[in-house]
Amino acid sequence: MIHELTGDLLLSEAHLIAHGVAPGDHLSTGLALALRERWPSMAKDFRHWCHLNHPKAGGVWRWSGPGVNIVCLLTQAPAEDEGGTPGRATTAQVNHALRALKELIEAEGFTSVALPRLATGVGGLDWAEVKPLIEHHLGGLGVPVYVYTHFVAGQKAAEPKV
Repeated sequence: MIHELTGDLLLSEAHLIAHGVAPGDHLSTGLALALRERWPSMAKDFRHWCHLNHPKAGGVWRWSGPGVNIVCLLTQAPAEDEGGTPGRATTAQVNHALRALKELIEAEGFTSVALPRLATGVGGLDWAEVKPLIEHHLGGLGVPVYVYTHFVAGQKAAEPKV
């Protein structure tokens, strides 16, 4: 069950927060930056994991911290040079990352997930391309999926409970 919401995803009470990044991303813009500022150890651990594993776009990486579970969906191509701007996302990369997210949610028993309009900012995709992929992979999970389609800083959305 997918719920489109307006508000600040960082105020979500979802069991899991998912967002899109590129492999090796410095998490320096948008939601990724806000997550890095709130949980700096998450960003450090992500960069370390990328350095050791050289992940490809289409995968996922999970991090748990005090009272939070975050999944980085690797929806974009990595930057061409160290510290550069991440590449654009493709629907194939988003599709693979959402499939991996679905498997993670089912395997770990997460009871809800919140995510933004994936890959539509820095990733450069159109929401009309991404929304059907989210519906396909996450719509039948049986847990609330909160898609924050419109960001309003500091505004807590009314997340429907199951």
